[in-house]
Amino acid sequence: MNCYGIEVAPRHIPALDPNYAPLGLFNRAFLKTARKPLGLAVERSNGQVAVCETFIHGTPDMAEADRYYVDRLVKTLLWMKGGFRVYVRGDETVYETLKAAYTAEGSRAFDADFMARVYERPFEVVSCEKLPEEKSNPQAIGRHLNGCRIGFDAGGSDRKVSAVIDGESVYSEEVVWFPKTTADPDYHYQGIVDAMKAAAAHMPRVDAIGVSSAGVYIDNRTMVASLFLKVPQDLFDAKVKDIYLRAAKEFGDVPIAVANDGDVTALAGAMSLEDNNVLGIAMGTSEAVGYVDSHGNITGWLNELAFVPVDANPNAMEDEWSGDIGCGVKYFSQDGIIKLAPAAGIELDESLSPAEKLKVVQGLMEEGDKRAAAVYESIGVYLAHALSYYYELYGYKYVLLLGRVMSGKGGDLLLSTCKSVLADEYPEVNEAVRLTLPDEKFRRVGQSAAAASLPEL
Repeated sequence: MNCYGIEVAPRHIPALDPNYAPLGLFNRAFLKTARKPLGLAVERSNGQVAVCETFIHGTPDMAEADRYYVDRLVKTLLWMKGGFRVYVRGDETVYETLKAAYTAEGSRAFDADFMARVYERPFEVVSCEKLPEEKSNPQAIGRHLNGCRIGFDAGGSDRKVSAVIDGESVYSEEVVWFPKTTADPDYHYQGIVDAMKAAAAHMPRVDAIGVSSAGVYIDNRTMVASLFLKVPQDLFDAKVKDIYLRAAKEFGDVPIAVANDGDVTALAGAMSLEDNNVLGIAMGTSEAVGYVDSHGNITGWLNELAFVPVDANPNAMEDEWSGDIGCGVKYFSQDGIIKLAPAAGIELDESLSPAEKLKVVQGLMEEGDKRAAAVYESIGVYLAHALSYYYELYGYKYVLLLGRVMSGKGGDLLLSTCKSVLADEYPEVNEAVRLTLPDEKFRRVGQSAAAASLPEL
């Protein structure tokens, strides 16, 4: 397929999406003939910087391809690493294009606004003659088992807590709550404290508190989180940003560590595998991702791969929230199933919720319906191409696949298709990584128990 003047020719194409153009293959084809050096960097909190040295063509006939390549690359860097400032070195046209895109009126207004809120800094694109140096600050947290610890996991429909003494869970509970539909932040605070007190009652003392929570957290503070979706902005600023820090104060001056639930999922996977360098991908309502690096640390990156583009097809499906096309959420979540079902000849009642639509396709799959099988096979092809691209970004050793989309016979077919395509089209990736599903040990470790191991005493 020709994308912006670049020919993308994967050997394996999703049967239900014949115009799919893997972004990783687009990038490879683009860079084969690009010769003009271009430097990019994104800066996030505490002076951390991610640097990318690349190339463009810099010629009028390849101007469209250059713009597209850089647009996708910067977006990928921002949603993988996070940042409030983009540095550009080596091409004034690229700088001017990006600067215009990341404004309130530009094509990347959503991204600029989101990042500004996360880092509490105005978003900007700057031109420079020399890029800042690469700097990161991975946190040596996780797998600390000594002492009496509380592990709290805040989910959208239930909250879980564990009391862990020297690595052994002595108590755990799961309570239904409704954080996403409640506007009063005192409801959230009381639920958090009640859960922590329930765990504390089963230990002689509290030495540390670890929290796994959906959302973006910087320095243990809540920056953006769907759990507090209904809380007005003024109350969010006053009572939610420091909600976990305030809750911890109820137990004295004890260490606390708050991490994104995707990262804690990856950590729990690393604990069950007894190894590091794990990328966790949960395919459910969205594509939730976490990463534990080769040293067993949580990086502080955003890892919001739901917003990272994977498809170079100019007519790829649009994400309703961000307004962008070809991003992971429409391929590796229940949205991916719903998107492909009509192409397979499966009619879904529009009155059903997305989760109910997924259940319809899952039910057909359990009955051996070939149309449903085609849906899962197509997503398996998507995943193989995306994992090759993600491998270039992370260099991971393990991929842990979770979520409702991976359940049942459909998940099994998706995984086997993905492995087959990886082995044939990306043998170097196939040999370097291991795809795995949660095992019994992972389930025993659990999200809240893994969260308990976050703080270091």
